[in-house]
Amino acid sequence: MPADSHQDSTQVTDTSQLTPPQETVSKDGSSTRNLIFFALLVLIIVLPIRLYVAKPFIVSGASMFPTFDTWHYLIIDQLTYKLTPPSRGDVIVFRFPQNPSRFFIKRIIGLPNETVQLIGTVVTIFNDTHKEGFVIEEPYVTPENMKKTELTMQLGDNEYFVMGDNRKASADSRYWGPLESYRIIGRAYIRLFPFSDLGILPGATTYNIISESE
Repeated sequence: MPADSHQDSTQVTDTSQLTPPQETVSKDGSSTRNLIFFALLVLIIVLPIRLYVAKPFIVSGASMFPTFDTWHYLIIDQLTYKLTPPSRGDVIVFRFPQNPSRFFIKRIIGLPNETVQLIGTVVTIFNDTHKEGFVIEEPYVTPENMKKTELTMQLGDNEYFVMGDNRKASADSRYWGPLESYRIIGRAYIRLFPFSDLGILPGATTYNIISESE
């Protein structure tokens, strides 16, 4: 299916793009000094954190359902991947390759220089350690959200294969190809809202080898 014909239902919005309510302040000297102090505080402390360490995003759509849903408020860790490479199972936010002004949230399935094979609803990974391939278990994909696919993709250096947990409603590497590492913003580190789902590394998982491919 051509990538531009599949409309993804889930993206994330950089909260810095939201317009804050306008506030008025009095024009006395004290208020002016307070405003200057606050502006300096933002520049010295808050801005570097947002640019290089952590950044808030709001989920919109259903392609990561049931792991994430609309209005889930996330803090994205932008620092870890500057020190260590992404891992299989990480939930990441990245710039959409076909429109870098948009941010998407997906799960890493395939790592650089691996081959990802999809047959039906089964995902098999081939790499140097498992040349015969191994099948990964995906408990985050519910039966009603599965979708049968026939696809084999070889990843190059610094390329990742990503998919949404809701396979029926996700435009991902199955449609537009590998994700280059430089497009990755960071991993989902904290979910602040809804409060009932508050937690660290929401949705992250690790994989066990189910069986060697025959």
